[in-house]
Amino acid sequence: MKFFVFTVCPCTPVRFAASAFGTTLACCSMSALCQPPPAPAPWPTVVVTAARFDDSAVTLPMGVSVITQADIAQAGVLTVGDALIKLLGVHGRVDLYGGGDYGLDLRGFGATAANNQVVIVDGVPVTEADLGGTRLSGIAIDQVAKIEVLRGSGAVLYGSGATGGVIRITTRAGRGADRSNQASLYTAAGSDGLHDNRASATLAGGGFSIDLAANQRRSDNHRDNFKSDADGSTVQTQWHNDVLRLGLGQAQDALDTGLPGALSATQYQTTPTLATTPADRASLKNTRQTAFARADLGAWQWALDAGHRSKTLDSVMSTMGYRYDVEANTLALRARHQARVGPLDNAVTVGYDQSDWTRTVAGSFGTVSQQKTQAFYGQDDVTLAQGGRLFAGYRSDLLRQSDNTDALGTDTRLSAWELGLSQPLTDTLTAYARTGTSYRLPNVDERAFVVQGAVLQPQTSRDTELGGRWNAASHTLDLRYYRNDLTSELGYDPTVANPQSWNPANLGANVNLDPTMRQGLELEAYHTLSASWTLQATLALRQARFTRGVHDGLDVPLVAHRSLSLRADWHTAPSHSVNAGVVMQSPQSVDFQNQCMAPGHITTDARYAYQVRDLELSLGINNLLDSRYYTQAFTCSAGVTGGIYPEPGRALTAALRINF
Repeated sequence: MKFFVFTVCPCTPVRFAASAFGTTLACCSMSALCQPPPAPAPWPTVVVTAARFDDSAVTLPMGVSVITQADIAQAGVLTVGDALIKLLGVHGRVDLYGGGDYGLDLRGFGATAANNQVVIVDGVPVTEADLGGTRLSGIAIDQVAKIEVLRGSGAVLYGSGATGGVIRITTRAGRGADRSNQASLYTAAGSDGLHDNRASATLAGGGFSIDLAANQRRSDNHRDNFKSDADGSTVQTQWHNDVLRLGLGQAQDALDTGLPGALSATQYQTTPTLATTPADRASLKNTRQTAFARADLGAWQWALDAGHRSKTLDSVMSTMGYRYDVEANTLALRARHQARVGPLDNAVTVGYDQSDWTRTVAGSFGTVSQQKTQAFYGQDDVTLAQGGRLFAGYRSDLLRQSDNTDALGTDTRLSAWELGLSQPLTDTLTAYARTGTSYRLPNVDERAFVVQGAVLQPQTSRDTELGGRWNAASHTLDLRYYRNDLTSELGYDPTVANPQSWNPANLGANVNLDPTMRQGLELEAYHTLSASWTLQATLALRQARFTRGVHDGLDVPLVAHRSLSLRADWHTAPSHSVNAGVVMQSPQSVDFQNQCMAPGHITTDARYAYQVRDLELSLGINNLLDSRYYTQAFTCSAGVTGGIYPEPGRALTAALRINF
């Protein structure tokens, strides 16, 4: 099967084709392209921190995707989730709240995706130990310096729930780089009553710096009772000398939103803007305090990240109210030693992670649930004289869960290991492979809704990845095959008999599913065609399937088999630029019997920007062709999909930015 074809000629069309979709997109040649193009600039060396210390992405024996601050600015994306979906082709499903959040799914885990990937912000984990999800739209997009996506298991370095991968978000101050005096103001207005305002400033001198930022976003959104008000602010300070860097940060964000509820198939077809729960509302508040330290002492690098965060959810629904508070503390201490051993370069990384997560649910039936972890890990990375790399890693994790009823009290020790190899085959081509294991502990919500008498077991996975990376002066290409074989996968099965007094349907429970597997191909391609043209594409072919048991051979729900993201950035003149993209996604099953489907879709976005010195004016259009589609649906009856949450239609945004 041909997965991706990419051809470029100066006087012919630029053409993309993806036979997995049976789709070909062509862009007519421009007369300017018939002139000898300027020599493309060399592709910059990409430095990533996915290995918890700075490393070159070129030689890593794993797939790592990177979005930079420049990528975010060129595309004009409004949230972190928007950036991951449009710029990296990450599969996403619309969130049930307003505010522009999306449920992200790195490698086809469907409804449990949020619990099978770890999210790190400035070195501190923000993934929850319940089913509440991680709100990324609260992170001010203007403050993001870099987003790294480790596709595939990160269990050795990041612990429980990293089978699908790791998302690392680093803010401008959080990256620990030297700072300079600057300021920025941004304001935007758009469809559905959108008003988006942001301001930021950096003051630096004498080794000290302080970063300030504030953002405010208001939108009526695309449905009734879906209006959202979001606010946020951050303050980060740091100091450094030749060997030491210290930093402190404080961030907060708040969201007030309506909850419009799910639609039936008929309601979706006739009135997709309808709110079926017109009085339901919710508010979310998050705060984060962080501290970091970095020290370079000869052959040793030392790093410490510590954080405290709190989260409050308060919802008012027609049948009940629900409130909880989360308090979480984390500590991460790590060190790396680099030395030359004969013809070999050897790097040893060791670390200790500690976390304490507590959730208090209010009300007469309230609970206090807690999860604590203590983990030690180590990894040895050997670089051979010919440039090849060998690495091996191991992690041991002690996880303790309890609640005030003692029903969840348990201590569990889990471990993960990993072996990897990368080998340059030519000056531009590198092959890599890795294998290992990963795990996930059932979270406090999963343990609380089970078949009477059942005890959930930890989920384990055997993980394999093979890949090749081509890096030339003006283009890169990364092709990966992966497979995860899961035992005792944790998930909600609505077909399980569960006769209990509080469950009138007598169906549905969180269970250890029969054996499942995830496998697929991922392709990322970037090409600098000329000084004014940059092209990129991301293709993913996924399979998420039961391999034994009552659902043997059926697809895991809410996993799209194919997705494709195409993007182009064109600087038409010194002051003008156009950035445009297409995202395609295949249909996905909604139910365990695979009788109902959410349809596939194609969306297009475009942004034009005009720059005059420090002033930028821009106009962006999302869902240019006004496609009607949905990615989130929960029910199936007689072959008809229900429980639908529609995606927004065409939306325009006009923006003004001033840099000082």
